Amino acid sequence: MSDDNSYPIDVDSIRRAFPPGTEAPQLLIDFAGWLKGRDWGNAGCYELVGDFSDNAPIVDGSQLRDKFALFARLPEGSVVGAWYGAGTSPANAPIVVLGSEGQYEIFAASLEGLLAKIAIQRFEEDQVWTDFTPHEEAEDETGELAGWLVKRIRVRDLRRLTEPPTGLPDFGQWMQQWCRDREEFWAADPAMARLAGQLVAHRPAGQHAWDRTIFEVAIVGRQYQVSILDRGRQPIDEAAAIEPLLRGLRDDMWRALPNLGLWYSMSFAMTADGRILPRFDYETRPAISDAPADLAEARADLVRAPRPERWVPAWLATS
Repeated sequence: MSDDNSYPIDVDSIRRAFPPGTEAPQLLIDFAGWLKGRDWGNAGCYELVGDFSDNAPIVDGSQLRDKFALFARLPEGSVVGAWYGAGTSPANAPIVVLGSEGQYEIFAASLEGLLAKIAIQRFEEDQVWTDFTPHEEAEDETGELAGWLVKRIRVRDLRRLTEPPTGLPDFGQWMQQWCRDREEFWAADPAMARLAGQLVAHRPAGQHAWDRTIFEVAIVGRQYQVSILDRGRQPIDEAAAIEPLLRGLRDDMWRALPNLGLWYSMSFAMTADGRILPRFDYETRPAISDAPADLAEARADLVRAPRPERWVPAWLATS
């Protein structure tokens, strides 16, 4: 929540969250304008802020940037947005939730349907995702929202828009299959096997599934750092030996998906059996030797591996 208790809204981040070639719907921008300045909780409890799938609760989510446009966050960490993997036109993309506890659901047939469900308190009625209903201590402004929405989209029967969508793929199954496939992909990846071989001394001693060792890698141009999370961030003796492997992985991933460019940081967990599951960050400016990554080095990466303008991080685009 913002300091003045109004809804956190970031229209620029929402526009960036939509895949290149697809613009944020004017209805969403207009809704942000309607919501701006209102007390948080009066029309539900959420932030209207754009996110990439990189940060969503998805295995290897950065690979799905062009399949989602995430524009809302719920207090417990779930994210909400349009799904472009349903085979529909962008204008008819269903609205989905990527739950912080692994729930993957389509909960509105369209953006109009989502706003209608908020306006008539359909989420409260159905007792699902009730963060989209007014907070119990807030002034209920959903009636005003309903009036605005009727005029804005020129549809009098908002309830009709809230009916469950039909004829769409099973989003939950699609997401679960994606996560399983990516886990299997990285488990079988030769680069991960070589990396695990170099780091064998750091395998966790326990035999439980939750026993793991966490590493962090930062690469920006010629800058490089790898740390192990052990009572803080600690250097490792194998850093020089694994640098060519990590740089090769970074370049290979860029060649496979050129629009993403080069990632800046990578975290990965290694389990007792030597499996590694990585997560990549293409957005955040990392710290190297306790200082923000050098901008000149980051610009060199961008020249070598250009991205669509809206996918250039703000800290680099404005530098």
